[in-house]
Amino acid sequence: MPIHRLALPILGMPRAAKRIVVLAVDASLCILTVWLAYYLRLGEWITLSGDPVWRPMWAVGASLLLALPIFIVNGFYRAIFRYAGLTALMTVVKAIGVYGLVYATIFTAFGIPGVPRTIGLIQPVLLLVLVGASRMLARFWLGGIYRDQLRTAALPKVLIYGAGNAGRQLAAAMANSHEMRVIGFLDDDDRLHGHVLNGLAIYSPADLPSLVNTLKVSTVLLAIPSASRHRRNELITRMLQAHVQVRTLPSVSELAQGHVGTSDLRELDIDDLLGREPVPPNHILLGKNIAGKVVMVTGAGGSIGSELCRQILAIEPAVLLLIEQSEFALYEIHQELEKRITAASSPARLVPLLASVRDEERLREIMAAWQPQTVYHAAAYKHVPLVEHNPIEGIRNNSLGTLVAAQVAAQAGVSDFVLVSTDKAVRPTNVMGASKRLAEMVLQALTETHPRTRFSMVRFGNVLGSSGSVVPKFRQQLRDGGPITLTHEGMTRYFMTIPEAAQLVIQAGAMARGGDVFVLDMGEPVRIMDLARRMIELSGLTVRDAQNPEGDIAIQVTGTRPGEKLYEELLIGDNPQPTSHPRIMKAHEEFLAWEVLQPRLLALQEALDQGQVQLARDQLAGLVTGYTPDRELVDWVLLASRRQATAGH
Repeated sequence: MPIHRLALPILGMPRAAKRIVVLAVDASLCILTVWLAYYLRLGEWITLSGDPVWRPMWAVGASLLLALPIFIVNGFYRAIFRYAGLTALMTVVKAIGVYGLVYATIFTAFGIPGVPRTIGLIQPVLLLVLVGASRMLARFWLGGIYRDQLRTAALPKVLIYGAGNAGRQLAAAMANSHEMRVIGFLDDDDRLHGHVLNGLAIYSPADLPSLVNTLKVSTVLLAIPSASRHRRNELITRMLQAHVQVRTLPSVSELAQGHVGTSDLRELDIDDLLGREPVPPNHILLGKNIAGKVVMVTGAGGSIGSELCRQILAIEPAVLLLIEQSEFALYEIHQELEKRITAASSPARLVPLLASVRDEERLREIMAAWQPQTVYHAAAYKHVPLVEHNPIEGIRNNSLGTLVAAQVAAQAGVSDFVLVSTDKAVRPTNVMGASKRLAEMVLQALTETHPRTRFSMVRFGNVLGSSGSVVPKFRQQLRDGGPITLTHEGMTRYFMTIPEAAQLVIQAGAMARGGDVFVLDMGEPVRIMDLARRMIELSGLTVRDAQNPEGDIAIQVTGTRPGEKLYEELLIGDNPQPTSHPRIMKAHEEFLAWEVLQPRLLALQEALDQGQVQLARDQLAGLVTGYTPDRELVDWVLLASRRQATAGH
């Protein structure tokens, strides 16, 4: 705005110059009010100079000689007008009251030839009004702009990495931001360095460390949505070394068409460093078991289950059945998916159903009513220590729940049944992993007895941000100010983003022929210690350790928990077979035939029903090859019973 631009030079003037300007304004108001007073008295405009009849210069001269000294004595020009308030206004009233008394005495009481006596009364009133108005105007005009300047100066200073179209749009959108202040661009093109774009300087990325110190840059906004993930990771690593916080725009595939705005900015996530360049999905595989079909997802409110629902809904099934035993989780995912259906005008129909996968009769009713053609079985207890402390429930839900769901699906004529499995099923040291491997064995065995249903399982490692993953735990510990806790310095895990995992599960299931064990390519394993350090750096903080005792966040090693492994594997054998998808492999895993497995499952169920925890774990160990529990039983109920028995004696 022009008035805004006019105020900035005034605010930047030295104090003495500002006083001279205000003095000149007051002098001008003295002259103006005399002229207005003559008009109000005579009803016509007169010239202030050269009028021999009305002698206005006498009135002007007297006003200047009286008013300015009185104003100076009363401190008019020591006040900061942008802070002027009621006290300053009262000072103006008192000073002009004194001035008006003297001025009226001269021109009204005594009288000056040629000057109407009423001028002595009218002009002081006009002067009071205009001088008072000028102070209030200064307060609201200059004061507001000055406060805006102070607020802007106090905002975190940021640089935008990328002076391209996205960067320019982002800078324009942030021009009036109340969160941060853009002070320039970083760009790899050396031809742009030293130039100015829309009033903002363009710097070399190599200058970032010095800019952090000289310009007090706190954040870099990454505005290069077309860059590959590998290139983004390189840039992020370089910026984190300069100890600045990084925020980013989504990739081109995620950005909607149109202008880039501040709402598109998001906090840099660990996904940006651990995630890989996505492989374009095979749309034939995606749609094969979903498009136009009735699809069921068990555990629909969980991390993987909910993402499966999102991906499935985008492929437009005829009906999507959401099976979930948690009322809250079912409500949340149903509401989210309903909004997506409305926004996309999708023809798909959602059916939220409260049910446990262990409830055979309930599942039978549901499948008889809707006759699903594809089932994605994601319902499971997957938190290793919790399942270790509650082994009976873990085995019932993960192993026997899968058995119930699979048998009912086969009897209902389901074409494809896909189990979401885990890398912890390979040579497990915990009940959770062993129960999931037993679930895989159940499907492998049922393949021979129910050939009309294609059973398959998809095995992969941790997904970023899922419940039970270290990532959300670390995020919360960072928000709480630390420390970040991990169980062992040498612990490693495989990681994958939730959307990529869900998409690969769908594609793998579409390649199934029956009894297939698919293994997702998880890339290289990640040290959890490195992950913790990286998350601290992503937050713009530093690690507090022996080398940096003044750091922000400490990392504390607490010791391994029951059933926890230092590293995970994806294959039991060493003979993975490639598939048509570069990220999906096929494993050949040994299993027990159904006639051998069934009686042992019945014995396991009997042990569970009788609460015989030790017997149930022994039977699980006998069923799952390679299951070697690493500790004594830590079942909470068993331990409490033992304590009570000891206390009774």
